Amino acid sequence: MGITKTIGFSEEINSMAEILKALGHPARLSIMAFLAKSPSCICNDIVMELPLAQPTISRHLSELKKVGLIQGEITGKNICYCINLKKWNEVLEHLRTITHSITTSKKC
Repeated sequence: MGITKTIGFSEEINSMAEILKALGHPARLSIMAFLAKSPSCICNDIVMELPLAQPTISRHLSELKKVGLIQGEITGKNICYCINLKKWNEVLEHLRTITHSITTSKKC
């Protein structure tokens, strides 16, 4: 498979594409949904919730952390994860802007 061409697009567009690409996996969407429902940061509970092995979940958590959607905090031997609300709100605002453009523009 070829390399995705990112030259010529704004930094914001490239960043958003990486975030949306990270969200494009069912396990990562499930992790985000689980974290959204959780009242506090989550450590090992994610492994009990998803039908995946712990190393696989760790890899998905790493991808979500890499794009800034989640943040981790070390507590003893565990890393507790929660949603990075600032980044999540940036994603929502980007999608709202696109949605607004669609709803106010001339339709096909």
